[in-house]
Amino acid sequence: MFRTPHTIFRILAVAEMFSWTLLIAGLIVRAVGGPAVAVTIGGGIHGFVFLSYGATALLVALNNRWGIGTAVLAVGSAVVPYATLPVEMWLRRSGRLDGAWRLDETSDPRDRRPVDRLLRWFLRHAGILIAVIVVAVVALYVVLLIVGPPGGR
Repeated sequence: MFRTPHTIFRILAVAEMFSWTLLIAGLIVRAVGGPAVAVTIGGGIHGFVFLSYGATALLVALNNRWGIGTAVLAVGSAVVPYATLPVEMWLRRSGRLDGAWRLDETSDPRDRRPVDRLLRWFLRHAGILIAVIVVAVVALYVVLLIVGPPGGR
């Protein structure tokens, strides 16, 4: 299913757009006198997908060797409602989502960097990589739930 970086990036970009829809719908429901729990549910889903998209964008940025500006743009696009899909389209059209997962070392000198070696190890052990990402996303999500929503209650 996630055979290429582009596939997983696109799935999370679209999921992030849907999560924005849930959050905005919850805000509208609350604004017209509906239950405030609509924002809690939509916001909770959006928050989890937001963090998952960010983690995925960082993973793909490392794999595809994006510059810092491109990585910041990809992650930052999740802050603007519905911006993840246009950014994904631009990344695809500009060739930044081309290629496969970098599982093997090549003659490129950058492949000898510690971060690239670590990335290849995790990519070859996908179960461990997924577990680490899930644990990190859930831990950050829980911390953010404890801290509270942006702007207070």
